Amino acid sequence: MELAGEIAAVRDGRGDSARLVGEFRRAVLLVPLAVRGAGPGGSDGSHGGLMSGVQGGVRWLYAFTDEEALARFAQARGDAGREWEYLSILGARLVDAVVPMADRPAGIAVNVGDEDGSMFFPPVAGIVPDAYAVDVEHGDAA
Repeated sequence: MELAGEIAAVRDGRGDSARLVGEFRRAVLLVPLAVRGAGPGGSDGSHGGLMSGVQGGVRWLYAFTDEEALARFAQARGDAGREWEYLSILGARLVDAVVPMADRPAGIAVNVGDEDGSMFFPPVAGIVPDAYAVDVEHGDAA
């Protein structure tokens, strides 16, 4: 089953969280690039050029399962009239390589323009590398 289908299954109470995370890691996701000059400080809540938002101390990188989901996000933002540039990246690469570069704990918000089809992958063990998971106790390096 593809990621959107796994998200739907979990949201309906018939899915499996381990299968969902596996499908997320294998999925090619579309991550919009931030628009310079949009928002406070000259960015659109980006980190490393990727569009994101911060909520509750967590940086949420926006990712989409397909162009239609990205278009719904653009429409919901009232910004459907512009061209949206995006990066295509495996979910595994996003959490294993990009999350560690964030300036704070970071997770992935998938299909956030879809009221009934979105899913959050928080910065916890089993999703992001343990060194960046908020639920893993980190000892002092000294």
